Amino acid sequence: MNQSEIVGRGNRDGARLFREWFEGLTRAAEQNRPAAYVFVMGSLAELLRVFDFPIVFPEINSLQAAVRRVAHEYLNQAEDYGYSPDICGYVKADVAVQLRGGEHPMGRIPKPRIAVLTNACNTYIKWAEIWERMYRIPTFTLDVPGSRQAGGPTWPGQRDFENDRRYVLSQLRELIPRLEEISGIRFDIDRLRETMKHANDMSLAWKRVLDLNRSQPSVFNALSDGTIYLGVSNGFRGSAEGARYFNDLADELAFKADHRIGTLTDERHRLIFVGVPCYPIFRRFSELFTEWGGTFVNSTYLWFASGGTNAGYQYDLSHPLESLAEGLLINVRDAMDSMFFQTQILADMIDNYHADGVVFHPIKSCRTVSTGLADNRRALMKLRDVPTLFIESDMMDRRVVSEAQLKNRVDAFFEGLVARKTTSAISHQPSAVSVSP
Repeated sequence: MNQSEIVGRGNRDGARLFREWFEGLTRAAEQNRPAAYVFVMGSLAELLRVFDFPIVFPEINSLQAAVRRVAHEYLNQAEDYGYSPDICGYVKADVAVQLRGGEHPMGRIPKPRIAVLTNACNTYIKWAEIWERMYRIPTFTLDVPGSRQAGGPTWPGQRDFENDRRYVLSQLRELIPRLEEISGIRFDIDRLRETMKHANDMSLAWKRVLDLNRSQPSVFNALSDGTIYLGVSNGFRGSAEGARYFNDLADELAFKADHRIGTLTDERHRLIFVGVPCYPIFRRFSELFTEWGGTFVNSTYLWFASGGTNAGYQYDLSHPLESLAEGLLINVRDAMDSMFFQTQILADMIDNYHADGVVFHPIKSCRTVSTGLADNRRALMKLRDVPTLFIESDMMDRRVVSEAQLKNRVDAFFEGLVARKTTSAISHQPSAVSVSP
């Protein structure tokens, strides 16, 4: 395979798979198949696939509406219906999708028969209650214990962890009969092993993908390319297609690393991104950084929005249910830690990925992600001597996005970064030594 065939394959295949996924949802809507509504942090796709549920991610649906520049139409409709401008933009866009009978820029979204969610985000619970009222469907909330303190997660073999794992397992055993009843399909543990095997393959490859971006130059942009990878990791988790995609992606990025093919032709600044991207002007938002030779080598978004796939956790297929509970506990906890206890995580990213700066991006729509970022920024700057940028916009609502203001702040950040590097280079030059004759 030549370079033109392998380089860029991940983005091409990702776009194709995404279109096919939405086409599948459209067919499910036309056939009135019972769909499961889930969220990215703890979707339980491995289990839901055993019952042949079309899996709907409302977060991804809303994101796509913003990327395709029509989110404002959905937000206005939800607000006219009575939802406050202060409510999460993802929620309001989804409400409008439901009011439109599933109409979406990518196709048609099937109606839910059950909602399965975790406590990873407090909005998840209130969001699911909207579907409960709209469709009179059951909702199932998995209460996943998180880390009790920064840097203090428990691990297999420790008493507290084993207690938490048994607690999650008991909830899974309560969920399975409900899924059987709604789907009309009996639980098949061998099918669960199969989906978990695909999830194992995907997780291994996903971790390899992240590690490969430590190379210089970086082989993918965590902001733009990473969003494509996240879509596949969620929509195709537990499937053969998803596992194959990530194995191919890892091979592509390894090829790029071996041949020093960077995501930018002139990489000058390696950055970490904290928060959720600005989707209403997604392409332009990314260009504000790439025009300066800046690329994002990692982000907290790739952690929490992948539902823990990034952790590389491997299920024990000889004990599938017990291992599913353990994986859910570790992965969802990891996703929550990347939002709530992120300071040390960011310090490690700076070290491991040789980052020159960190961009904090709080957004109006998501308090869960954005609350405390200013404090996290100060804490990080005590740990690492690294320039940081703090810019605010939104992931959905273009009414609160000012491209001009963003550009001014980004330009000033890079001007300071360039000056800092120049000063550092001069200070490290050997001093001239004069010798008297």
